Amino acid sequence: MAAKPQIVLGVTGGIAAYKICELASRLTQENHDVHVVMTESATRFVAPLTFQALTQNAVHTSLWPENSAAESGVAAAMAHIDLATRADVILIAPATADFIAKLAHGLADDLLSTLVLATRAPVLVATAMNPAMYEHPATQRNLQILREFGYQIIEPESGRMACEHVGVGRLPTTEVLRNAIQNAQNISLSNSALAGKKILITAGPTRENIDPVRFISNRSSGKMGYALAEIAANRGAEVTLISGPTRLSTPRGVSRIDVVSTQEMFDATMQHAPDCDIIIAAAAPADFAPIEISAQKIKKQDTVGVLQLTLSPTPDIIAIAAREKKPHQIFIGFAAETNSEIAEAQRKFAAKNLDAIVFNDITQDGAGFDIDTNRVTWISPTETAAWPLLSKREVATRICDKIAEVILHLR
Repeated sequence: MAAKPQIVLGVTGGIAAYKICELASRLTQENHDVHVVMTESATRFVAPLTFQALTQNAVHTSLWPENSAAESGVAAAMAHIDLATRADVILIAPATADFIAKLAHGLADDLLSTLVLATRAPVLVATAMNPAMYEHPATQRNLQILREFGYQIIEPESGRMACEHVGVGRLPTTEVLRNAIQNAQNISLSNSALAGKKILITAGPTRENIDPVRFISNRSSGKMGYALAEIAANRGAEVTLISGPTRLSTPRGVSRIDVVSTQEMFDATMQHAPDCDIIIAAAAPADFAPIEISAQKIKKQDTVGVLQLTLSPTPDIIAIAAREKKPHQIFIGFAAETNSEIAEAQRKFAAKNLDAIVFNDITQDGAGFDIDTNRVTWISPTETAAWPLLSKREVATRICDKIAEVILHLR
């Protein structure tokens, strides 16, 4: 018999806490193993015994053991932290402004905040608070930070509050919360497919020197590749990020190799790709490089009206690496084109021996370089799927989901 899904319900101190009783009961009836973790403030709205009766599991309210006669010391505390490892999904509902601020700043002064920092499971945050508190810039900034961490924010509903104010801030219905948990469970299955996999990702632009001052490059910011590295690492993959020059911070848990030129990126890729399970070429390396590099700055007065550069093609990194593809390896490419040239992306997909290619028309609004959104088409042997305008982080999440599907199919 398959193990029951392990669901952690984190209840914080809002009046809507009573609504989680129905959710806990329903999840338990649907054969989920539900564990409720309450903040001290939450216990003033709903008695822990209520959740214990509904879930048939002990309710956790403290980092320290509640039953010192049965268990004591660090071992008991660590038994509670073990929930972070066993959880398939963690839902925080209602999530108050105070607790959201705590999560956004990495504070861990109670059991629930500690669990969230310690888990790799999907974390869902269902906000519920006074409309003015929800709309306050501090709350909105903190919610954005949580989104960047990869937490799923379940948006509040609009209506009349217990405080008699009307606006956005009501806790979503039990059905909405249940469906969010179900979706997260499906994602969790995909997450596990990447756990332990060695993934190589290229990101950012390259620079081809003309002289000590000038170079050829492009507008790539590296945001797409860095988002992929972050998502893959969060899912337990061992990620190596080969990065051209960017201003981005290295995602947590990612090993970063800095390069400048396309040749350097090629050399690093060829060195590390043979040992990796998945290779994702999200970088935008320069296609051409000067044949000769001036040792001194080229001055205007030294030229005769027009400066002419002779360029030669740079190595096609993903195409050359994929020639040596092993049966278990997955190669994903990117194709940034103009004028909706999806046919060119399909040609590259076939010619370069790839398992999939991500196409985007950089002339479309919201797509392309140096912005936080993208509009792409996923092309594989089995489908050509145009995705809507999404944040690059959401695009990265979908790409990782697609790669997980390939892995699960190969098992």
